[in-house]
Amino acid sequence: METIFSILKSIILGIVEGITEFLPVSSTGHLVIFENFLGFTGTTPSYVEMYTYVIQLGAILAVIVLYWGKIKDTLVSFFPQKVGFAKSGFRFWLMLAIACIPGGIFGVLLNDWSDEHLFTPVVVAFTLFFGGLWMLYAEKKFRNNGLGGGGDELNVTVKQALIIGAFQVLAIIPGMSRSASTIIGGWVAGLTTVAAAEFSFFLAIPVMVGMSFLKIVKIGGFSSMTSTELISLGVGFLVSFLVALAVIKKFIAYLQKKPMKVFVYYRMVFAIIVLVAGIAGFFK
Repeated sequence: METIFSILKSIILGIVEGITEFLPVSSTGHLVIFENFLGFTGTTPSYVEMYTYVIQLGAILAVIVLYWGKIKDTLVSFFPQKVGFAKSGFRFWLMLAIACIPGGIFGVLLNDWSDEHLFTPVVVAFTLFFGGLWMLYAEKKFRNNGLGGGGDELNVTVKQALIIGAFQVLAIIPGMSRSASTIIGGWVAGLTTVAAAEFSFFLAIPVMVGMSFLKIVKIGGFSSMTSTELISLGVGFLVSFLVALAVIKKFIAYLQKKPMKVFVYYRMVFAIIVLVAGIAGFFK
């Protein structure tokens, strides 16, 4: 019975991760809330933290699958000698690496402190609410290139990469959303909304894979986990992958036609619900 309940909780959390990882609503914030609400625990120390990073890898795998055509093109044309630096895959991956620098620096300095002090429902609620207000302001002020199609994400400049990377640092605060931070950074840098979103997808590959593996190694790997915990991990990984596949396609289709304010309103409503639930004692 314990295994069944663990799997059911894992399915719910996998769905939450798959839906929220690439939407500007904070997947980490949602996982903090739902893990707390469901009473999701394990017998192995740091199991919940391990689970969070593993199912995020499932969502990242969805990006690799959906955008494999573009990724393959950057690998085929990787060397500048063949196609020139401007059109080379080397340039594209270099821009991603540059965009990772600010987050890498501040992640090393602040990530443990953030894990210890900020991963609470109250912090998540306030960050969701006020981060949503900021997103609403940023869209009105900086979304100045129209919608357009994807593709500009392959031509990001060094300056744009650094701007996007600087904004990504805000994702250290649970509830802010890595997707929202990078999209806002993309707007400020002059990218279209779709290009900013797709660049955030590509940027998630090195950022999330690197961070997840480092965290998993730091926690101690999988060797000490029980069979129930390993099954739960596998289920969460698979569910988050499958759900993210569907969500990414629909998200891009939505951005091509409509503004982001619906996500702002959702963030604000969800934040209020979380605060009320916290006051009512729903969270442990």
